[in-house]
Amino acid sequence: MKNPIQNINKNFESRIRLGIMSILMVNEHVDFNYLKTVLDITDGNLASHIKALEKEGYIDVYKQFIGKKPNTVYTASKAGKKAFTQHLDALEKLLKSNNT
Repeated sequence: MKNPIQNINKNFESRIRLGIMSILMVNEHVDFNYLKTVLDITDGNLASHIKALEKEGYIDVYKQFIGKKPNTVYTASKAGKKAFTQHLDALEKLLKSNNT
C-alpha cells in the first residue's frame, strides 16, 4: 500500500490556511476584514497566511478603493481550487483507508 498521506498538501496544514481556502471555495470573493472576523485572527497573522497562499499561486489578490478607503479582495485561483480539492480528496481517502 502506498503512503496514505503523500497527497496531503503541506500548504493547507495550518488551520488558518485551511480556513481561508475553505471560505474562498464557497464564496466567489471575500475581503480582508471578512476573513479576519470569521477566522477571529489578527491582521498580521492573516496577512502572513495570505502571503504564503498567494506565493504558491493558490489565491488571487485584488486591491481597490471604496470611496477613499482601501479594500483588498481575495479569490481562490484555478490552481488553488485544484490543489485544495486534491487535498480534500487525499484526506477523504486517508479516512476511508483507516475505517476498515
